[in-house]
Amino acid sequence: RRSRRFADIGPGTICAMYFDALSFLEDERDAWRPFEALLAIPDDRFDLPVAAAHGWSARELLSHLAAYQSHCLDVARELAVGEQSPAHAAMEAAWSARGDAVNDELAAAWRALSPDEVRRRAATLPGELRGHLTVVPEARWVKHPVFGPFFEEELLDHYADHETDLQVILAAVG
Repeated sequence: RRSRRFADIGPGTICAMYFDALSFLEDERDAWRPFEALLAIPDDRFDLPVAAAHGWSARELLSHLAAYQSHCLDVARELAVGEQSPAHAAMEAAWSARGDAVNDELAAAWRALSPDEVRRRAATLPGELRGHLTVVPEARWVKHPVFGPFFEEELLDHYADHETDLQVILAAVG
């Protein structure tokens, strides 16, 4: 259902962009909905590693995606009040410097949380993020040549990247 257009953002560079924020927000909501099943997994199976999902547990998958939703929320808060995002710049620099170690650091921080806190954050972050994005001018995110693709990659594409992990984990703990 993605309602996107292609935009020429410079010599030899074309990227897909959404026409409007509502289309993106609807697609993000629909893409996140299946992952909400992880919230209902009981504690006795929440930390069960699943070999076919890279050894991840329900907690680890939920934490991984929620950590990036949290990062997107930080970026959205900054774009709501200005045209730049220090949080985005800092994460880009971290990825350039440390690569996958960034994921390891995020995972360690989320592992320190109780299962209930992981669930609480994962249940509230998506709605809070969508709410903040509704107040960010479209030109600063959905139609922006950097931030439009950023939100699409960190949310929609990221969820799609982990759909198989979700199915395997749900089957294993079900």
